[in-house]
Amino acid sequence: MRVLKFGGSSLANAQRFMQVANIITEVSQKTSVAIVVSAPQGVTNHLVSLAQTPTDNTANQQGLNQFKQVITAIIDDLSTTIDGFDRQHCEQALTHWEQELSHYLQGVTLLKFCPEHIRARIISTGERLSVAMLSAVLSAKEQTVSVIDPEKFLITNNSSLNAVADLVLCKEQFQQAYQGNLANIAIMPGFIGVNNQGEVTTLGRNGSDYSAAVLAVCTEAQCCEIWTDVDGIYNADPRVIPEATLLDYLSYQEAMELSYFGASVLHPKTIGPIAQYHIPCLIKNTGNPAAKGTLIATENDQKQQVKAISNLDDLTMVNVSGPGMKGMVGMASRVFATMSREKISLVMISQSSSEYCISFCIYSSDALQAKNSLAEEFELELLNGLLEPVKLKSELSVISLVGDGMHHQRGVAAKFFSSLAQARVNVVAIAQDSSERSISVVIEQRKCTDALKVSHQNFFSHRPTIDVFLVGCGVVGSELIAQIARQQDTLKKQNIDLKVYGVANSKGMVFSKTGLNLQNYQAALGQDAVAVTAQNIKAFVRENHLINPVLVDCTSNEQLAMSYVDYLQEGFHVVTPNKKANTDSWQYYQALRSAAQKTNRRFLYETTVGAGLPVIDTLQSLIKAGDELMRFEGILSGSLSYIFGKLDEGMSLSQATAIAKENGFTEPDPRDDLSGMDVARKLLIMAREAGMQLELSDISIQSVLPESFDDSGDIDTFMANLVQLDSQISEQVLTAKNKGKVLRYIGNIIDGKCQVSIEAVDSNHPLYSIKDGENALAIHSRYYQPLPFVLRGYGAGAAVTAAGVFGDILRTLAWEHQD
Repeated sequence: MRVLKFGGSSLANAQRFMQVANIITEVSQKTSVAIVVSAPQGVTNHLVSLAQTPTDNTANQQGLNQFKQVITAIIDDLSTTIDGFDRQHCEQALTHWEQELSHYLQGVTLLKFCPEHIRARIISTGERLSVAMLSAVLSAKEQTVSVIDPEKFLITNNSSLNAVADLVLCKEQFQQAYQGNLANIAIMPGFIGVNNQGEVTTLGRNGSDYSAAVLAVCTEAQCCEIWTDVDGIYNADPRVIPEATLLDYLSYQEAMELSYFGASVLHPKTIGPIAQYHIPCLIKNTGNPAAKGTLIATENDQKQQVKAISNLDDLTMVNVSGPGMKGMVGMASRVFATMSREKISLVMISQSSSEYCISFCIYSSDALQAKNSLAEEFELELLNGLLEPVKLKSELSVISLVGDGMHHQRGVAAKFFSSLAQARVNVVAIAQDSSERSISVVIEQRKCTDALKVSHQNFFSHRPTIDVFLVGCGVVGSELIAQIARQQDTLKKQNIDLKVYGVANSKGMVFSKTGLNLQNYQAALGQDAVAVTAQNIKAFVRENHLINPVLVDCTSNEQLAMSYVDYLQEGFHVVTPNKKANTDSWQYYQALRSAAQKTNRRFLYETTVGAGLPVIDTLQSLIKAGDELMRFEGILSGSLSYIFGKLDEGMSLSQATAIAKENGFTEPDPRDDLSGMDVARKLLIMAREAGMQLELSDISIQSVLPESFDDSGDIDTFMANLVQLDSQISEQVLTAKNKGKVLRYIGNIIDGKCQVSIEAVDSNHPLYSIKDGENALAIHSRYYQPLPFVLRGYGAGAAVTAAGVFGDILRTLAWEHQD
């Protein structure tokens, strides 16, 4: 014997009824089956509404007509689709139960109140009609069918709307009523029981599942199969976590924990009977019967430490605290006795070791009743100051990790709490029982999805995300997008999910909830753009539950640079080649680092000094290892490296600058490079990284352009006038050449002082051969002397800079997943 239960979604229409009949027919060829059915989808909710809001006979009749239309539509479709379908049998059942409903509703209208035992009869009508229709379908397929009446054996307590079965008595009564009297296929309406007074009761939420479990006990079934609209139980809610995977197997204990903490496929009441009598339970999909499903049984599979993560929403934390709690025997029992008396279910309990406070979670719908009841119970203690006023904290969720394999496994809790910290989630309360089968935390409900996403990533999918918001689509920004687009598939193969969710130009930022199409992102720019502010981007991040947002600033905009602290405080990593932030005041420089540290975010700016060269990271690593910067010298401008290299070859300053500009080596306005200010900013960053408290005004700057030179006017005017310097610069080049030297534009840090200037260096100097757009940096330190630590490579060009920015973006991932 196998018990098969089919829910409302499996019986939503005629096609679903026929699918169910096919499944039953196939299974019944191998063994006898007992079928438990729910009402067709939506019917029970409609009947509950009718019973809850008695108004007048006209409204009742309208409600009955809607009910009748739903059932009649299914009967009509079955009748036209199936040859030999007994329509008359179904219509007679519908007429009978419609009259019963009308009779009950008339009485309810007169009383203006619906007694619970009458409500139980009203809301359980749909299941009875499912039996009639399914019996007719199976009979048309020439199957012999028996009907099991739960009122003959399914004995419950007196709770009319959430009854609990007496399994021993149920089994005895079933044997008396049906032993040897059932056909190969028997059908029973779910959700229905009867108390000792003969009054109909209903079994509460997921009542038909519970009916199936009770029937499995009574028939001593080989298996209890729950047929629903999903393939089984997943390791997380697939509606929230699309990457959730199907579980092949759960122990009874794991299933109980999951069902208790929010897994909607099963209810704890269902697990109880099958666990007590060791009956395997199989979760299957009516729409995909070939799928393996999820088996719940006794075997303890501990190969996987954590099986699943689940959540329960709409909770309120009740806090009972005060000096009268400590050392007072019986206070806790009075708290819980009060909740029991009010029939309020406790979801989770937590108590401080000082005994000063007891906290417990309940459903928010019970919160006010709980508070008032506790205030009444502890009226004297509250008046005398022994207890503080009962406090409620609402809009909470419980998240639970579940798995038999967690027992005695080190690091699970640490990984869980690290995940919550990564999602920037504050833990309100914690609970874990001695079985170590689950760990539960109470958190704010608004952060629940974020917490689920990060925890699922870290325990199951192992595919972390990088959520990029790019500001600036110029030369570097557009090249960065091209590099990301080329690399996205490769990163996915490495289990890294990098998406660009927002791109901004001068018109504002545009967003995409699924990530922008980087092959055609330009088409989206300017459409529904919003201002680039931390608040606007944060609102998008919160709405879409993005958990690793990264602001990438590829502009030279000072206003944006001065808002980095805001972004860091809002939980963004910040990646930028923009030098403005790090070269503003020392106070702002420190504020950036303080904000990053407090929020556990990263502020990354490797490309501000050496483009693609790992200059900042190298210097930081040396200093962390105890080294000390003694002296620094470097060619820090790829554009000036290119220009001065061309001067070596005999080219004039104006020609070299024009070619560098044409090749994209210089800024749009070459004066920004020739002034030396760009190099000065880079040198200041290096000095500050070495611990020197300097301002930009402290840097001594020798411009390539003499003070006497008129550099005013627009860019074209400036470029035309630059010819005037050719002879002067050529003379300097020749003078150096005659001494066996070349001119280089070098930044120096010596004895805590910084300067950028034109220097003549000979062949023994480490920067002698640096030209053609290369950067080179010589770090003289306590560890590296007399020979310096030298870094050398191209420092000009969009591709190199974008690659450095891309590298910094990927480094945010390492930060997110550090232990």
